[in-house]
Amino acid sequence: MGTIADVRPAVDDAGLSLYNLLDPEVLDNPYPLYARLRSEDPVHWDPFLHAWVVTRYDDVVQVLHKFIANRTPTPELLEAMGAPELSEIAEVMVKQMLFMDAAAHTRIRQLASYAFTPARIKVLRDHIESIAERLVSEMEAKGSFDLIGDFAAPLPAIVTAEMLGVPTSDYRQLKDWSFTFSEMLGNFQHNPDRSEAVLEALRGMIKYFRNAIAVQKEYPTEGLVRSFMDAEADGDRFTEEEIVANCILTMVGGLETTTNLIGSGILTLMRHRDQYERLCQDPSLIPGAVEELLRFESPSQHTARLAPADIEMGGKLIKERQAVIAVMGAANRDPERFPNPDELDFTRSPNRHVAFGWGAHFCFGAALARMEAHIAYGLLTSRFPNLRRENDAPVEWRDNLGLRGLKELRMNSGKEGGLPA
Repeated sequence: MGTIADVRPAVDDAGLSLYNLLDPEVLDNPYPLYARLRSEDPVHWDPFLHAWVVTRYDDVVQVLHKFIANRTPTPELLEAMGAPELSEIAEVMVKQMLFMDAAAHTRIRQLASYAFTPARIKVLRDHIESIAERLVSEMEAKGSFDLIGDFAAPLPAIVTAEMLGVPTSDYRQLKDWSFTFSEMLGNFQHNPDRSEAVLEALRGMIKYFRNAIAVQKEYPTEGLVRSFMDAEADGDRFTEEEIVANCILTMVGGLETTTNLIGSGILTLMRHRDQYERLCQDPSLIPGAVEELLRFESPSQHTARLAPADIEMGGKLIKERQAVIAVMGAANRDPERFPNPDELDFTRSPNRHVAFGWGAHFCFGAALARMEAHIAYGLLTSRFPNLRRENDAPVEWRDNLGLRGLKELRMNSGKEGGLPA
C-alpha cells in the first residue's frame, strides 16, 4: 500500500495553493491550477488555508458523501476565539441543513421535502416562462444589455420570491441580501472589512422572514414559507428559527447558483460560438447542454467538510476533524472520469458531474435550477440567434472564490437598434 505521509506537506509549493484564486488572472481561469493539483498533489495540504485540498473526482465524491458537514463554529466558540461579531451568523447557520449531518440533517431535509416537491416546481414552470419572456422582451427592446443585471440575476430572484410566497416586488432587496451574504459562504477566510455588511444583510433577512411568517399566520398563501410552517413528519415540525434559517439558505442557494449558471454558461457559449449556433438550430440539445455547462463551469466550485476519523487518501493521512476542501470544479474536469474534459460536448454520456454535490447533501433545489436554465437557454437561443459580446468587453469575475459568477456580461442582441420600446 505504500507509506502514508504524516499530516503536513507533501509538496511545498505556494503555486498550488487555492489562495492563488485571489489573483484575478487565476480566478478568470482556475482550471490550469486545478489540473496541476490533480496531477502533482491531488490530496494537497494547503498551509495558507490550513486545510487539505482534494481535486480528483473519486476523492471529491468520497468527501462529499462521507465527511462531516457540521463545521460551523458555535456562537460560544466564536466568543472564545475573539470573533463575537460572527455569533449572530453562527446562530443561523447551525440551523441550516447545509451544515448538518444525520440525524439532524435527515430531520430537516425530511420536513423540507414536503415543501420543495417536484409538483410544486412543475406548477412554477408557467410563471418562470412568463417572467423570462418579459425580461427577454425588455432586452430585445434595448438591443444592448447586461445579461447578468437584466436577466441572469432578476430571473431567479423573481422566481425565488414567488416560490417562497413573498411579494415578487421585493426581488431586488432579496437579491442584494443574497449577494452580500454569499460572500461569506463562497470565500475561504473571514474578511473583517465585510463582516458588518454581512451582518446587516443577515439581520435584514431574519426580520423579513419573521414578518413573512407573521403575515402567513393571518393571510395564508401558497409558497415555501407556508409549506415550511405546515410541514410535519411523525409529529415533528419546524421551529420558527428553523423556518427563518432555511428560508435564507433556500433563497441564497436559489439565487446565486442559478444566476451563475446562466451567466457563465452564456459566456462559455460565446467562447464556443459553434456550440451556441448548434443550440439555436436544435433546441433538443438544451438538456444535455445544461448538464455539460454545469460540469464545464460549475457555479459552486468547492465546499468544505471535516474528516470523520483518521483517513488515508491519496497516500496521505488526514487526521480526524481536519478541514478538507472538495473542489467540484476540479473533479468535473478530471480526465479519469470525463474524457477530453476541457472540451464542450453536449452529448457527453455519462455525465455524472458533482456540480450539485453528492449523496445526502445533494442540492434539493437542483430540479428548479435545471428548469430555469432550460427555459433561459431556450429563450435566448430562439430570440437571439445572433447574440454576441458587446465590443469584446473584458470579463470580470466576482470576488467570490467558491460561487463562480460574473459581475456583468455586456451583450448585443444582434438586432440593429433593438426594437421599438
